[in-house]
Amino acid sequence: MLIPFNKPYLSGKETDYIREATLSGKISGDGMFTKRCHQYFEQRYDFHKCLLTTSCTDALEMAAILLNIQPGDEVIMPSFTFVSTANAFVLRGARIVFADSEAHTPNLDACRLESLITVRTKAIVVVHYAGMACDMDPIMALARKHGLYIVEDAAQAIDSFYKGRPLGSIGHLAAFSFHETKNIISGEGGMLVINDAQFDQRAEIIREKGTNRSAFFRGEVDKYGWVDIGSSFLPSEIIAAFLFAQLENLDRIQQRRKAIWQQYDAGLGKLAQQGWLSLPQVPAYATNNGHLYYVVCRNLSERARLIEYMREAGILTVFHYLSLHQSSFYAQQHDGRSLPHSDHYSDCLLRLPLYYELEDGQVQWIVDKMEQFFQTIQRLEVIGLNKE
Repeated sequence: MLIPFNKPYLSGKETDYIREATLSGKISGDGMFTKRCHQYFEQRYDFHKCLLTTSCTDALEMAAILLNIQPGDEVIMPSFTFVSTANAFVLRGARIVFADSEAHTPNLDACRLESLITVRTKAIVVVHYAGMACDMDPIMALARKHGLYIVEDAAQAIDSFYKGRPLGSIGHLAAFSFHETKNIISGEGGMLVINDAQFDQRAEIIREKGTNRSAFFRGEVDKYGWVDIGSSFLPSEIIAAFLFAQLENLDRIQQRRKAIWQQYDAGLGKLAQQGWLSLPQVPAYATNNGHLYYVVCRNLSERARLIEYMREAGILTVFHYLSLHQSSFYAQQHDGRSLPHSDHYSDCLLRLPLYYELEDGQVQWIVDKMEQFFQTIQRLEVIGLNKE
């Protein structure tokens, strides 16, 4: 039995819709399937305005341009995140101020944010790790108090909520991912969500290479030209058609993914009670969208041994982010603060396989293998041979 970490799920309609898009005679961006996707998100989650992009990275880069990030501006974000979160703002000349994670979740610690704010701070980027919400009320209060913008990196957070509000609808801007590892996929793909109407018109221009082409096609101007900076951020209709087939099956996909998540959580509870590892904690203000299931091992060495043990059993488990403040690219620009929780997750967090077609029996087998591993560790500790 070989169990990969991820397996893209196809609903069955993807190729039908791609064919329909092809036969329509328009396969470049902003055709009928793009409009259907925009309408779906705006109606289901009450997002003010949605724009599909070629990736979540592109959506974040658009956000940085919309916020007019300039050299010397400071942007606060978690160190425990993917490089795209930081790159989007570094490209505009920003200095990144990294925040530590919470002790009980990989999300940034909202209680310690205000001490990081200076007169140069322009934005805070929150990352909803594993689709579980950051504590947004105090973060938005800080934004109002200090005149800051909030960007939600909601790459993993589709169909997840904070106190009943959809993630991606709270900050001024938000970015989603439809990469093949996400709940809803289009191979590569993303979306910018605009919740502040002041950015509506410019977002369209930036997405269309700095032109007012979108307004031209709506008949609002008699010709279009170069009016701002921008790039080619919009995806083709092929990508949008694939995505729409996934969206039609969102509820079914979510139901299965959350069932797998719950099976892991119940099955690994004994190991957590015995202190071998920690399981994800879902804060009372958040929901779980079944994006990924992770455990936190006791130390780096034990995680490495567990990864190898599972690999030999035919199960691919993987670690996640390396703290960005420790990266070879940015370490010298970090202000030197210790971020112990971020480093702890970098060293000890382990992700387990989770995809739609993962069977209950396979989940149980993964749980059984993890129990066997820690039984071996326990025996070694009893005889004094377990060393980091």
